[in-house]
Amino acid sequence: MSAHSLPEKAAAVWHSLEVDKSLELLKTNADSGLTSQEVQQRLQEYGPNELEETAGRSAWEILVDQFKNIMLLMLIAVAIISGALDLISWQQGELKPGEVPFKDTIAILAIVILNGILGYVQESRAEKALAALKKLSSPNVRVIRDGKPVEIAGKDLVPGDVMLVEAGVQVAADGRLIEQSNLQIRESALTGEAEAVNKRAELVLPEETSLGDRLNVVYQGTEVVQGRGKILVTNTGMKTELGKIASMLQAVESEPTPLQQRMTQLGNVLVTGSLILVAIVVGGGVIQNMMQGKGFSNLQDLVEVSLSMAVAVVPEGLPAVITVTLALGTQRMVRRNALIRKLPAVETLGSVTTICSDKTGTLTQNKMVVQSAYTNNKTFRVTGEGYTPKGEFQLEGQTISINQSPEIQTLLVACALCNDSFLQQEQGEWKILGDPTEGALVTLAGKGGIEKDQWDSKLPRVSEFPFSSERKRMSVICRVEGVNDGVSSLTSPDPVISNLLQSEKYLMFTKGSPELILARCTHFHAGTGSTPVNDQQRRDILAENDQMASKGLRVLGFAYKPLTEIPPEGSDETSEQGLVWLGLIGMLDAPRPEVRAAVQECRDAGIRPVMITGDHQLTARAIATDLGIAQEGDRVITGQELQRMSDQDLEQNVDLVSIYARVAPEHKLRIVQALQRRGRFVAMTGDGVNDAPALKQADIGIAMGITGTDVSKEASDMVLLDDNFATIVTATKEGRVVYTNIRRFIKYILGSNIGEVITIAAAPILGLGGVPLSPLQILWMNLVTDGLPALALAVEPPEPDVMKRPPFSPRESIFARGLGSYMIRIGIIFAIISIILMEWAYHHVQAVTGPGLDPERWKTMVFTTLCVAQMGHAIAIRSNTRLTIEMNPFSNLFVLGAVVVTTILQLMLIYVAPLRNFFGTHWLSPTELGICIGFSALMFVWIELEKLFLRLMGKKPV
Repeated sequence: MSAHSLPEKAAAVWHSLEVDKSLELLKTNADSGLTSQEVQQRLQEYGPNELEETAGRSAWEILVDQFKNIMLLMLIAVAIISGALDLISWQQGELKPGEVPFKDTIAILAIVILNGILGYVQESRAEKALAALKKLSSPNVRVIRDGKPVEIAGKDLVPGDVMLVEAGVQVAADGRLIEQSNLQIRESALTGEAEAVNKRAELVLPEETSLGDRLNVVYQGTEVVQGRGKILVTNTGMKTELGKIASMLQAVESEPTPLQQRMTQLGNVLVTGSLILVAIVVGGGVIQNMMQGKGFSNLQDLVEVSLSMAVAVVPEGLPAVITVTLALGTQRMVRRNALIRKLPAVETLGSVTTICSDKTGTLTQNKMVVQSAYTNNKTFRVTGEGYTPKGEFQLEGQTISINQSPEIQTLLVACALCNDSFLQQEQGEWKILGDPTEGALVTLAGKGGIEKDQWDSKLPRVSEFPFSSERKRMSVICRVEGVNDGVSSLTSPDPVISNLLQSEKYLMFTKGSPELILARCTHFHAGTGSTPVNDQQRRDILAENDQMASKGLRVLGFAYKPLTEIPPEGSDETSEQGLVWLGLIGMLDAPRPEVRAAVQECRDAGIRPVMITGDHQLTARAIATDLGIAQEGDRVITGQELQRMSDQDLEQNVDLVSIYARVAPEHKLRIVQALQRRGRFVAMTGDGVNDAPALKQADIGIAMGITGTDVSKEASDMVLLDDNFATIVTATKEGRVVYTNIRRFIKYILGSNIGEVITIAAAPILGLGGVPLSPLQILWMNLVTDGLPALALAVEPPEPDVMKRPPFSPRESIFARGLGSYMIRIGIIFAIISIILMEWAYHHVQAVTGPGLDPERWKTMVFTTLCVAQMGHAIAIRSNTRLTIEMNPFSNLFVLGAVVVTTILQLMLIYVAPLRNFFGTHWLSPTELGICIGFSALMFVWIELEKLFLRLMGKKPV
């Protein structure tokens, strides 16, 4: 078998092989490494130690894709035909004096280009998750080659290389430990666990050992915190654990967001409807002319009508309005600690049906606080918050001094000394340097007046047996200052120390898993001495441990042992025997105070919160029940159960489970996929590298801003700047508001567009001379008259019941819940008002002629009526249920401002000569203008009457 294929077969089980067997499989030597010739051969076989990136869309392809939009394609066609007609008119000398040629074509193409650029900007954000992964590989690494240590580029590593690591470096490839000295590696990027892992080369582990428990192997992208090691490189490039994550990331395909799908549907419906209407008008006109024996005499007029209808049906300003609306929503969310990375995610948040959240730091404060202590059959309740070393010790409801209880005093000394964390005050706020669990113990000691710094001086550490996930305990050996031949030689004996010593010079304090520590104890600390521990005491201690764990507390057991000499390194199994039991400490990562209300708000809004944590199931259940995420008796699925479940079994259970405990980050992807197969719209939180595939797969991936890795942030749609669950709920509410406002201004814009199309189509049917609106005037209406009020409607405050209803289906049509019928109904009313005005105006200008009065000013009256009617529409549409008179007119000043500004601009098009000439409008008399405004007001009156009618009928308006 070749050197290439064999390691691949063994890749998943390197942790289950002896060091010598691993070296044999990879045909290398632990002392001399590979030869230069072997390295070259293996580089050709395995390739460079780099993450490979699949080819994505280039910037040019993204830009071209924007112009494949069906509405933009129709506008491009309109611009080409309009340009051809202008060219014919220009060549035949039919342009009026001062008229600018090709202005319609230029204006339409400008809109097409602007919308294309907007789409490109939204889509051109490159996928940076893989780039962030690549940063985790070390640029340089020390290896042994040809029998001597050399430094090479990380990309030149090959399986079989012998790699040397030390504190401060990043591991450049996956490998099997050959030897180590006090080697600690932080694997949080892969496992999500912040605590460094003690590595041991001599171990041989079962094949099924989980990634986080493989203590004899190291992984690319992890960080050496302490010690040094010699490592046999087993996997490089895409075969590493990071490479597998990269493959998963690239396998997850990005689906269009609900908003993007709805806009595509909207475009298809509008263009199809427009083409059908154009065919009817042009075909009908041609047939009518043929029947009258006129042939194709007015074909150009019919083409001009069709062009105007095509421009009228396309909401040219809609993409810009949506983009600005999403951007404004993004700004509002940032002020509430939610950073949106992808604009469409703002609206997508409003469709979320399930929020899968981490526990630590998101649902909780990530500040462990000791709640209770148990020693000598007494349970002490401890008060205080956070890391502030102020609180009381209460026994049976009464506050006591720790001097009244020697046992609790000794327990606090053990908490302070068997500890690697430090408490410090910065700008009035107490913070911890180190692990939160150990920080809680230092804080507890401080509450009892036991200062860690002082006791470190009294009992300086001289040796230790460090914590590991395998040992589940930690011991420190302290020298008693002043002891020579016994405690009588102490210069100033401390009562606590005196109670623990007889003639010994050292004290060992041990903490860890209560069951494991208790099993190593032979005595029980009581009063000022110790007595042999009996079976009843053991049962009482274990019962109290279970009681604390059932309340969601993390429980640690403490013991001590006097020593006459420092135990040798590696003697932990024998030295940590014959211990004296001190007591139990129960601590809690307290829930964030605002989360309980946020969870209830989720429930009210029809959103199901789900907790996913690596913690013990009892702790997870207690926190979830306390917050309202789960009910008493709800099922908890553990990572081990999840591993055994098939995808079908998980899919059947996923709607019934609100707590996942002891779950590895890679399990999150399966949970997301199972929920999505059930039709759920999922928001998922994460912070580690292993979370990235799940974040990318989720409909809304949410990375932690404080604890999150660069990889998780780049794979996400949103970043929580405060790592707070309540912020997710706030962002969800904002998403609902944004979607509601998008629907509101779509109703506003398209209702008028339908009215414009019908009005334009009616002109030739009624036998009026010419097209009432030019493409340029229609563009003005769609961009300015519709655009400015639509932007103002985008910031309409939320309705009171926005979080009191279930989420709308992300798969619902843009026309759902009556929006389509509203647009058609209002469009028809709009058209009826405009056609009546148009018919009257046409005959009015024929009758009222004179010097300076243009016979085509009826077109300007139609143009003005359509524009001003939209102002009344904007004011009335602010609420679906309340009459305008019932609303505070100043609750959205932007709408009032937009109405005033747009009306003034419209009047400028009539009464400012340069603008009048450019837009092809005509001067109107005060009477004619007043008639236009009067007809326009009918639109506002109709909508208000419609609200009253629906209210009387007991129906809820759209």
